[in-house]
Amino acid sequence: MRSVSKAVVLSALLLAACGTTPDTPAEVTETRGPTGVVPQGLDEYYGQPLTWEGCGAYGTTPFDRQALAAPGLQCARLTVPLDYSAPDGDRITLGLLRKPATRSGERIGSLVTNPGGPGATGLASAAVLDSAALNERFDFVGFDPRGVGSSEPTVRCRTDAERDEQRAEDDGKDADLAEIEAEQRDYAAKCAERTGKGAAMLANVGTRDVARDIDVLRSVLGDEKLTYLGRSYGTRIGTVYAQTFPANVRALVLDGALDPTEDAVAEVVNQRRGFQKAFEDFVAWCVQRQDCALGNNAQQAQDEFKALVMPLRDRPVSLADGRVLSFGDAETAVVQALYSEQVWQTLNSGLAELRRNSGRLLMALADSYEDRGANGRYSTLHDAFIAVRCVDDERVTDPAVLLEVDRQYKEAAPFLDDGDPPVAAPDTCAYWPAPATGTREVPSPEAGLPPVLVVSTTGDPATPYDAGVNLAKALGGALLTYEATQHTAFLQGVKCVDDVGVAYLIDLTLPPEGTRCS
Repeated sequence: MRSVSKAVVLSALLLAACGTTPDTPAEVTETRGPTGVVPQGLDEYYGQPLTWEGCGAYGTTPFDRQALAAPGLQCARLTVPLDYSAPDGDRITLGLLRKPATRSGERIGSLVTNPGGPGATGLASAAVLDSAALNERFDFVGFDPRGVGSSEPTVRCRTDAERDEQRAEDDGKDADLAEIEAEQRDYAAKCAERTGKGAAMLANVGTRDVARDIDVLRSVLGDEKLTYLGRSYGTRIGTVYAQTFPANVRALVLDGALDPTEDAVAEVVNQRRGFQKAFEDFVAWCVQRQDCALGNNAQQAQDEFKALVMPLRDRPVSLADGRVLSFGDAETAVVQALYSEQVWQTLNSGLAELRRNSGRLLMALADSYEDRGANGRYSTLHDAFIAVRCVDDERVTDPAVLLEVDRQYKEAAPFLDDGDPPVAAPDTCAYWPAPATGTREVPSPEAGLPPVLVVSTTGDPATPYDAGVNLAKALGGALLTYEATQHTAFLQGVKCVDDVGVAYLIDLTLPPEGTRCS
């Protein structure tokens, strides 16, 4: 399960192939840097010009292309070193998008955003950012992190056909351990073979490198200090930036936080518990409805759910386009729907369809999670997610530990427990062709970091509430609590949350301790 922030609206799953025709801005080259402190050997990068142009060539998914078709948007490519320890070596480029401030005379600077993942593209997230008050004072700037989307090269591992085949065969049954190991070795080898610059790129795709890229971006944009909005995994980027460049921070809003104090295993298990709680919230909503696909008894709803999906392990449901809804896809669809209460009705309808041996809606939800377009093309999200995690997190290879982790994983979310015994299967990272280089160290409040704002939602399934509490404490920042069941909250139509976040970003005003929104 990823920690990625999406505007989860069903219509986004069924985007029309056509979109509006963007106005194409005149190409303009600007040099605003270097600004602020420049690390040794990086002068050329920190002072580089940006050539802003139309965004037509930058969208890499149907959703991105539609979002980037809006008028007034500008795109550019930022050059950064592949390896910051060898800045004179290979270079890569990052795709950028700018939505200029509407009141240039009152402009504060740039608001740099990241939507999460890891692996999510960032251009569309800035293009659709909805706050007139903020856009009056800030340029909205989105970027595709290294290896992702319009950035070059991109991380690529499986082909579209291989992804479809893997999903169709996902029956949730534990394969022979040797077979699992062979599959994971093969996947890691394909990542190195099919990704531009190979193992060198895979070694330098982690969060520490993305944070350094953001500091280059800050300087090139002409901002002495960074103003940043990170959602979900984007909060880890913000945390690592705060750790690496505390004196370069103006303001950070970290929404849907990852806990910097827990290891990767605890993070995954706690996320699993979060989805169990979200499923129980969905059940409580569903059983009050006469059309609930799981019946009207909350105590029996989990068993009803398993009775619906478990037969898919042996008999996937055939779809009109020749594909099949597998057991794995059905579980993925449910996880996708649990990111937001707004999708509960769609999930209920999808489960009702499954009772009639139809998988249309559940497959649409699973395709949304997997970032598969109607044209059958997948984005880079899945492959980049694995690549980042493999270099960010400590690898677990001890069979005894792997067995215990799988046991905890199954126990944390009974609604997703397939009933099979735990298995000591290593993941792809055990065979990754590059070392783990990430860090979970937390900056101390005394390190020159100004106060930051952490937004945490009580019923967040992907990034549990306590993770935000712990991040705010670790950074010495303010905590804003939102009482709801969804993933992330800022600039999603909740006036109380939006008012607090906007006031902080513009005036650096933090909310009183204990502030809650509902």
